[in-house]
Amino acid sequence: MTADLPETLVRGLGLAFPSLALAGLCLWRPPRQREIAAMVVASAWAVLTLVPLNLYALRAGWWAFHAEGAVWWGMPVDLMLAWALLWGALPALLMRLLPVPLLSFVLVWADVILMPLAEPVVVLDDRWMVGEIAGAALCLIPALLLAYWTREGQWVHARMWAQAALAGGIMVGGPLAALGEDTTAAEYFAAAQLLLVAGLPALAAAREFARVGGGTPLPYDPPNRLVTSGPYAFVRNPMQTSMTVLYVLLALLLREPLFLLLAAASVCYAVGLADWHEGAQLRRRFGAAWTGYRSRVRPWLPRWRPWPGRTRGVLHVDANCALCLSLARWFTARAPIALDIRPAAEHPDVLYRLTYETPDGLRWSGIAALARGMEHLNLGWALLGWAIDLPGLRHLVQRCGDALGAGPHPARTPHPARTPRSGAELSAPA
Repeated sequence: MTADLPETLVRGLGLAFPSLALAGLCLWRPPRQREIAAMVVASAWAVLTLVPLNLYALRAGWWAFHAEGAVWWGMPVDLMLAWALLWGALPALLMRLLPVPLLSFVLVWADVILMPLAEPVVVLDDRWMVGEIAGAALCLIPALLLAYWTREGQWVHARMWAQAALAGGIMVGGPLAALGEDTTAAEYFAAAQLLLVAGLPALAAAREFARVGGGTPLPYDPPNRLVTSGPYAFVRNPMQTSMTVLYVLLALLLREPLFLLLAAASVCYAVGLADWHEGAQLRRRFGAAWTGYRSRVRPWLPRWRPWPGRTRGVLHVDANCALCLSLARWFTARAPIALDIRPAAEHPDVLYRLTYETPDGLRWSGIAALARGMEHLNLGWALLGWAIDLPGLRHLVQRCGDALGAGPHPARTPHPARTPRSGAELSAPA
């Protein structure tokens, strides 16, 4: 019994210290909405990165855990939770008092002091400082930056991509990791492909929140305008729909009932909390615009053609470019919804590529503009557009298009033997 006491004290105090400090800060001054969002994303990042860090540390011999009970993959669950709070939620609130550089310095030194005090639960090797530096670089600093950007409303695209990675890691990677040795490498590879395909509408929806709405999927960090474009022109809950489909596909692939339970939980969340709580917030913030959208776009079953009331777009095409003119006719022949096709030469700016604009002044060019235009056709073309608009793939497709003659050129410089076409000529089928 005496031998167990040090371990009990270490694990108890290790979890109590950050928990009580966090509770004290919340009681002192209740966190604002953005502070709650900062706490959530910072803690999620800390959890998702501290787990692989400690798994590697165990293998590399930087430190070892000697604990019994509540141990997962050789790691004490309570100490991992305490570490996540210490490097996630707690500093998100301590930013009220300290600037980020000083806060990171204090937290690293606190960890350097506390790690040796955690014996006999944590047994350190002579090289443990290597792991400490790796943890600060990969876990702590990114968590602090995410918390700061979320708190201050900065770098919305970086926050969106981070949240997408966290959602995939926690909601898909977590269950797959829990299966452990029951999952083979081939099944992991197949699951990754399913994640890319079935998760494409969810990722496109998250990007739409950032690009059009200026917010993220996190309820405490929402868009500042009603988003009805992108996947939201086809279905009201694209993220929940994608995750539910993905869980069902994983259940069939891995023959694992756990994913069917997760699919049911996703439906319950969407029908219950999301539809009730988030729906009420949207109704309060956007009024009749939200009510009209909700009445015409289904929550689960996507439309084949986009909702006509979606945000309108304008596709500016160079009428003096044969390839561009063929593209304009291709779009017109498919009767796009809520899309106007206009000559690029009429634009007040000199345009060098195919350009897509919204009434709010948002602009995309090149392959990104093509992808935006495809959203106005049907769900099949929209899926292809979301795929080619992914970073990396978009640049590759753009380079291929440039090599085939779609490179940048000033639309306002007419061909010597031709004059700029009118909007009616652009719209005429070939």
